[in-house]
Amino acid sequence: MGVEVQIDGLTKSFGRQNIWADVSFTLPEGEISVLLGPSGTGKSVFLKTLVGLLRPDRGHIWIEGKDLPELSERDLYEVRKLFGVLFQDGALFGSMNLYDNVAFPLREHTRKSESAVRDIVMEKLDLVGLAGDEKKLPGEISGGMRKRAGLARALVLEPEIILFDEPDSGLDPVRTTLLNHLIVDLNQQTGATFLIVTHDINTARTVPDNIGLIYRRHLAMFGPREMLLSSEEPVVRQFLNAQRHGPIGMAEEKDASELEAEAAAGIELPMLPPIPLQMQPTDGRPRAAERIPGEWCRTNGVIPPVGSFAPAPGQPTTVPAQGGVSEWAGPDRVDPHADTVVIERRDGGA
Repeated sequence: MGVEVQIDGLTKSFGRQNIWADVSFTLPEGEISVLLGPSGTGKSVFLKTLVGLLRPDRGHIWIEGKDLPELSERDLYEVRKLFGVLFQDGALFGSMNLYDNVAFPLREHTRKSESAVRDIVMEKLDLVGLAGDEKKLPGEISGGMRKRAGLARALVLEPEIILFDEPDSGLDPVRTTLLNHLIVDLNQQTGATFLIVTHDINTARTVPDNIGLIYRRHLAMFGPREMLLSSEEPVVRQFLNAQRHGPIGMAEEKDASELEAEAAAGIELPMLPPIPLQMQPTDGRPRAAERIPGEWCRTNGVIPPVGSFAPAPGQPTTVPAQGGVSEWAGPDRVDPHADTVVIERRDGGA
């Protein structure tokens, strides 16, 4: 099972360069959270700080009553066992086959017999779809397979917190979707707390339970997925629409003259895209932190973008009822006495 991670007032700089300051939010236990932000905002630095590889200038990281920046190296070593990390490139040892790569943490940090190690390694390789590939070297497999091997290695110590540093980096859209399904499945199966750093908007819109956005060296927003996806904040609207007009520029933020010129030209940001349904586990079971579509918007009196919570082509067309799909979800029919809500697509298909 996962654990809650509380980040309070975290600040990090390198010399005179301030990376981010006064970052505070909580990673809920057992949920998937995504951290977004323009390039160069220190998202990977944040992950390294979270796991204790870098020390913050000030602030706190509370896990099970322990403040990581205040721990001794010995105590920090023990807390790190709660973490599993999937690095951008998989970070596999090129001279080791996949079996030995995945077995490495078990041999280094436990006293398990080789028989027990083999059982765990083969279980994790099978979990990520690499059973039968254990004798291959990293150079003999695709980038997507290397990512999955890195994920298997991150899982072998049964971590309660798993960090993903741009897991979709270098992957095509199909393999990104396959990896995202794997992440959702693993979260449902393990109950661990997941934090994903990504630039992929589709991943951010469909995979997490919570989303955060780092901008101008601060945390601009963090909260339930629907909160950010329905936000009218200009930086959010620009980022989610991938537009050149708005506060984000080539140097992270635009200067005042550029913004004034855009305002004088009457340039307006486009409306937010519809909020999609969350990606579901492939075995049909509910997500680890299942939420009713539209619940946050309805509870907080927020009208989501037009067309929200309608299934994309190929998605299942039923979602839990429980009052789940609100009246603003489009031209859908809702039977309040039914066990499920049947959503009709605009093209007439069901």
